[in-house]
Amino acid sequence: MFTKIKPWLSAFRLRTLPLSVSGIIVGSCFAYYNGKFDCLIMIIAILLTIALQILSNLANDYGDGIRGTDNDNRIGPERAIQSGAITPEDMFDGIKKNILIVIILTVGLVFTSFGSKYLIYTLVFFVLAGCSVYAAINYTVGNSPYGYKGLGDVFVFTFFGIVSVVGSYFLYTKQIDHHVWLPAISIGLLSMGVLNLNNMRDIESDKLSNKETLAVKLGKSKAKTYHIVLIVLAMVIAILFSILYYSSPFNLLFYIAFVPLTIHLNKVVKATNPIDYDPQLKVLSLTTFLFSILLAIGYIL
Repeated sequence: MFTKIKPWLSAFRLRTLPLSVSGIIVGSCFAYYNGKFDCLIMIIAILLTIALQILSNLANDYGDGIRGTDNDNRIGPERAIQSGAITPEDMFDGIKKNILIVIILTVGLVFTSFGSKYLIYTLVFFVLAGCSVYAAINYTVGNSPYGYKGLGDVFVFTFFGIVSVVGSYFLYTKQIDHHVWLPAISIGLLSMGVLNLNNMRDIESDKLSNKETLAVKLGKSKAKTYHIVLIVLAMVIAILFSILYYSSPFNLLFYIAFVPLTIHLNKVVKATNPIDYDPQLKVLSLTTFLFSILLAIGYIL
């Protein structure tokens, strides 16, 4: 039985999951700070976010697999369809089942948060959920996947940053407050960094497969500069947030995450081969998760 489960766990790309919940953690803790926290909302929101991330990963495997983008030229872990561990038909079936899970969790989350009192909010979040499913699938799937046009960064910033932080905060508070925007932007920028790192690693194989990510469009040198700008800007915005909304020394806990971020930047600057970027994917993903945890804790202590 384990031999059947193992390829699916690999296709889920478990190392991407901490990054996906980073915004939910921040939005939830700021709601707690304002006395509007609900544990059930947080649990369902995290489960929904994980389901959407897994959906994105499966769709990415499917889209790149049937297009031949995942091939022997690609650096990084071998994908499920590429290796033959999962057939395209089974992967497509898995995507459909995952969408069903997303729908169930969305309904549960919306009605736990809004009940029957906020019809307009309910409709808005159903639309957001639909957009999230669209974004997860159409990165590499469909006749005109946006991931092949260099638009992935925009969607990552929107959904991993703004929607994740501001949207989750709204689920608790039923309002949008100014203090959640800067953290949302920081997490969005760091998430864009993870995507850009992945695209820099795959820049040569993506060129051969006509997958025009932003890294391909920019070229190796400018893509590296772009990456540095993303990470530094995320740090600067976080510092600005800590100055504008300072209330106690605990607010500065997230500065600890700047240490691995600085080391990461140094590694990226010194990288000379695309394979050098692969281990940094895990580093940046987990550091973003650490950043969100420390930022959140710093405002509830």
